Amino acid sequence: MPTDWESILRSWVKRPSDNEESKRDRTEKEIRAALSASDALKNISYKVYAKGSYANNTNVRLDYDVDIAIECNEFYYYDSQGAPANIEQKLALVESRIPAYKGGYTHQQFKADVEAALVAYYGSSAVTRGNMAMRVREKKTTLPADVVPCYEYHYNYNADFAGNPVYHQGTRVYRDSGGHIDNWPVQQKSQGNLKNSLTAKRYKRMVRALKRLENTLVDRGLIDDLPSFFIECLVYNVPNDRFNHTTYVADMRSVLAYIFNETMSATQCNEWTEVNERKWLFRPSQGWNFRQAHQLADAAWDYIGFE
Repeated sequence: MPTDWESILRSWVKRPSDNEESKRDRTEKEIRAALSASDALKNISYKVYAKGSYANNTNVRLDYDVDIAIECNEFYYYDSQGAPANIEQKLALVESRIPAYKGGYTHQQFKADVEAALVAYYGSSAVTRGNMAMRVREKKTTLPADVVPCYEYHYNYNADFAGNPVYHQGTRVYRDSGGHIDNWPVQQKSQGNLKNSLTAKRYKRMVRALKRLENTLVDRGLIDDLPSFFIECLVYNVPNDRFNHTTYVADMRSVLAYIFNETMSATQCNEWTEVNERKWLFRPSQGWNFRQAHQLADAAWDYIGFE
């Protein structure tokens, strides 16, 4: 009997159950409680929020860990690298007026304090420190969580007539191994919501469906595991008119065909961006490449049986 892909996709596009959402809420609540109990963090300004697929409503049942950002607001980082040449001099003057932070608290200390708070609350066996985040083990009533200490980050790209900086605000995450990554969670959420609206909600539904399909392909040994965010970005770069067919099968066919055709060479997809539209998707600094996108679309196409 032929596979009923329309029925499968209709189940895959759905959001996870209310029970999983409740577990997500309890996970964030417990992490807040752990941090609140820390003496070291009592006088430190920070905020706690979910980011990633849960925050953007693109999570699926088989990728159910939750990303929790712990953003330190004691200080912020900034730069203007890449700003237009004609305003570099103006920005240099603006930046010279920004007072340096003299509080003495460092990003290394903040991460250590967050880790200590989690260990004190959950126990050392439940917390594993990674290169950028602390992994907190799941319980019966909570989800596994990646707790990410991060810091306010401003990208100064202009100055107004009064000489005040005009900037994009994101977050900076430092690796234990050295270096940092700048992320844009607010822009990711707003841009994803806008595209979802412009595609009659098919964008996020196709993201969920393709994530479930990718999980299936990995389980079958047909492709290597790909980051959930990467899949979200691939679907984001599919034009809006490729969505909203009469069936989900037609939508998936259209999405896969576009990704496959446009990732045949690096040149064709060179201008693709992350969902946040603040970072290029396929540039040397990224941990993935266009060939992986092409392979995913190729394997998914064949697995469904499109011709």
